[in-house]
Amino acid sequence: MQCDTKFDFITRKHHCRRCGKCFCDKCCSKKVPLPRMCFVDPVRQCAECALISQKETEFYDKQLKVLMNGATFFVTLGSSDKSELMVCRLSNNQRYLVLDGDSHYEIEIIQISTVQILTEGFTPGGGNTRAIGMILQYKVPGSEELTQMKFTASEDFSCNKKLSASWLAAMHKVSKGGKTYRRLKKIFT
Repeated sequence: MQCDTKFDFITRKHHCRRCGKCFCDKCCSKKVPLPRMCFVDPVRQCAECALISQKETEFYDKQLKVLMNGATFFVTLGSSDKSELMVCRLSNNQRYLVLDGDSHYEIEIIQISTVQILTEGFTPGGGNTRAIGMILQYKVPGSEELTQMKFTASEDFSCNKKLSASWLAAMHKVSKGGKTYRRLKKIFT
């Protein structure tokens, strides 16, 4: 029991659908969707769990959808001078970063060690920067060495540069501070 209220016929117990602990009606009055536990309609949750569920829902609705839809980049593997135009997206099961072009790569999310977003447009006085690419380091299964990939937003008019910038912003949000990125790794592995 989490709540200090004395329960009787008038004051009923309520279970938080996320943590399963017992609360009074006042402490467990928030109703929030919980899709990761297959509750599509809003369900009763304690205040602490409701806040976490709201943040998760925001994450799923904003960043995750953008990452799964994908964007087009010039991708350079390692120290190579050649780059290839590829579509980069998060796989449907959210466990892999999938790159499709003339070549095909699937990078397991859990193997990614660092994500560095490349920006331009810094102005004195705190002006906004614009994401133009990223550097990703990951371990290839069976190897201890890190492999590096550089993603650069395409300048080609047939590719949607705005979509690429949105994808990079979502990736930045996921990897910023490491906390959310670790949560993504934990949720989907």
